[in-house]
Amino acid sequence: MSTTQDRGSLIWYELMTDDPAGASAFYGAVVGWTIAAEGNAMLGGGEYRMIGRADGGHAGGVLTITPAMAGHGVKPGWFGYVHVPDVDAAAAKLVAAGGAVHMPATDMPVGRIAMVSDPWGAVFYLMDPVPPPGQPDAKSDVFDPDQPQRVRWHDLWTGDQDAAQALYADLFGWQQQGEMPMGDGRVYRFMANGQGLFGGIGPALPDGRGPRWDITVGVADIDRAAAAVEANGGALLGQPHQVPGGDYMVHIRDPQGAHLGLVGPRKE
Repeated sequence: MSTTQDRGSLIWYELMTDDPAGASAFYGAVVGWTIAAEGNAMLGGGEYRMIGRADGGHAGGVLTITPAMAGHGVKPGWFGYVHVPDVDAAAAKLVAAGGAVHMPATDMPVGRIAMVSDPWGAVFYLMDPVPPPGQPDAKSDVFDPDQPQRVRWHDLWTGDQDAAQALYADLFGWQQQGEMPMGDGRVYRFMANGQGLFGGIGPALPDGRGPRWDITVGVADIDRAAAAVEANGGALLGQPHQVPGGDYMVHIRDPQGAHLGLVGPRKE
């Protein structure tokens, strides 16, 4: 990560879970990641473990949910970090628009961070990262629209597409690049930043999980990954279906309750 990262880029991902050992076994079988057996101590009694890829890079981190966090309503889930050059200003702009700050801007060894939600309730992090020692021009590679073991896509489900699109454009410079019909008059809008197409904005259904960010991770073989989900205590929320570009996608829930999308080729 680096302060040379483009504004509005997705630069890190975090799994919050109450069972990091269980998550390690599950995601190792499903995605091929290696989660560190021990983590770094965090303020408040939790710990942070790194998620390793097969190529030696990192896919994100795992934050242990402490009993105190659980008592405040924190549940297992995946969250993305968006790069901004001024975390405090971006957080203030979100609050002025009707959003909320869940963790105030805080300086950490890796950069300045705040956890926020937009006016419709979708939660994510803001971050102005500090480059790793000896790598002043390093950039995050945790997002890649084509590679397994990296995040490949992001979906924002919101209660007001027009207002959300305008707010995120103002905050991060995101721009719409096309759209596709979803049925029943609903439309999904593709969004781009300095990394190119990275996700889209769709309407949250009243009888669904509500406004949120959904993260989708690449796998090498969608059918093998789907079978591993069920064999390791997770649940498929539907069956793999083809998406634009020819790959197949399925939404899942891990054994601790965190939701995630998987996408990859079908190898018959």
